Amino acid sequence: MLSHYYTVIEYGEHEIIVQKSRFICHIGRVTSEEEAQSFIEKIKKKHRQANHNCFAYLIGEQNHIQKTSDDGEPTGTAGVPMLEVLKKKHLHDTVVVVTRYFGGIKLGAGGLIRAYGSAVSAALDTLGVVKRSLMRTIRMTIDYPLLGVVENALHSQNIIINNIDYQESVCIEIFIPEIDKESFKTWIIDKTNGKSVINEGMLNYTEEICKTEGEHK
Repeated sequence: MLSHYYTVIEYGEHEIIVQKSRFICHIGRVTSEEEAQSFIEKIKKKHRQANHNCFAYLIGEQNHIQKTSDDGEPTGTAGVPMLEVLKKKHLHDTVVVVTRYFGGIKLGAGGLIRAYGSAVSAALDTLGVVKRSLMRTIRMTIDYPLLGVVENALHSQNIIINNIDYQESVCIEIFIPEIDKESFKTWIIDKTNGKSVINEGMLNYTEEICKTEGEHK
């Protein structure tokens, strides 16, 4: 499993106008080619009156599944530039469909490449890219006199506290990046002078939205 990767929100759409043509970008998160094809068919059905419904998707940890379609536009002017934007943004498990309603002005090959690429870029910039980080749940049991020290230490390191359970002892549940769990154990044992019981929980991905390209390079 990847320690972290970038993808898109579950669903979103954004429209731009280029020389009177409407370019509507639909984005979705998918984990299989079947899901991607189902997403594409839904958009095509919704916009069956459109001149074109071009698409691109990449799926898998290494993006080993990739496919594009120009849907009637000149070869290489729609699907490929759309896919290149997804690659530039370092995205995984993402499908995009750009619906075009022709506005009466021909754009030429170069204009089409720019328009389809811009439609995807604008949608991603507007809707946001999601960073998914592989996190380990850690449960620490400590005595009450150590609570203040531990809480302050966790906050100083911007560690996510998921829950604090006040029982006979205090059980603090946190999320730690999987790659940092061993160094964290050493660190917290030092902070508590060895007076803490640490148990590992499940692995899960947590998500945060990155609004700009620079935030996820």
